[in-house]
Amino acid sequence: MNDRPLILITNDDGVNAKGIKELTECLRDLGDLVVFAPDGPRSGMSSAITSENPIRYNLVKREHGLTIYECTGTPVDCVKLAINEVLERKPDLLVSGINHGGNMAIAVLYSGTMGAAAEGCVFGVPSLGVSLLDHHPDADFTECCRLGRMVARRVLKEGLPTGTYLNLNVPKVDTVKSMKICRQAAGKWVKEYKRSENGAGKPVFWLTGSFENAKPIHPDNDMLALDSGYASLVPCKLDVTDYEWMEKYKNWEG
Repeated sequence: MNDRPLILITNDDGVNAKGIKELTECLRDLGDLVVFAPDGPRSGMSSAITSENPIRYNLVKREHGLTIYECTGTPVDCVKLAINEVLERKPDLLVSGINHGGNMAIAVLYSGTMGAAAEGCVFGVPSLGVSLLDHHPDADFTECCRLGRMVARRVLKEGLPTGTYLNLNVPKVDTVKSMKICRQAAGKWVKEYKRSENGAGKPVFWLTGSFENAKPIHPDNDMLALDSGYASLVPCKLDVTDYEWMEKYKNWEG
């Protein structure tokens, strides 16, 4: 019987992205790894699933302690298909990433990386999303791998509360000062589109923009930590119920 931990790895940048390859290498000694990732980029997919078209997967590579598959679906499709149909047992850990680009603040709602981590949590698998604040395809993931591996080890050893998954973001610096447990920054993106024209003179729009922190700004939010050279670790929950509202508006019942 194999008693080594089973670790499921996925992402939203595609199975050939540098981030997922380096994540896989840095986790090799922690357990048996199964990479089950999209066959191409799926950024911004959040928790999207494929419902009207069939999805497929193919074996890319198999060696001792590592199996790699590519899938035609979204990051969440990858998690669902792997756990429901491919793996022989439920993983002990799911790690999604390393994402090329940050997933801090409200980006957690849009991120395919974090959508996959949330889906692992739905299945009761301790889950972690890892992102580097660098979109370059050949980014330096050294610090991100170090911190991601550190958190993965802790999660394998100590687990996570039911319904909680983790969002680790690492700044683009040579050496991270340390990692801080943070809250998600409140705020939103503004001036989100750049207007241009196509060859026919028709308007087209490119997603862009800048993030504005909401006021008051909590000193322990992830944006401030990252801007100061710290990595941020935000605990996220599946349950989005507003319990304060429930209590305040009980009189609506009836």
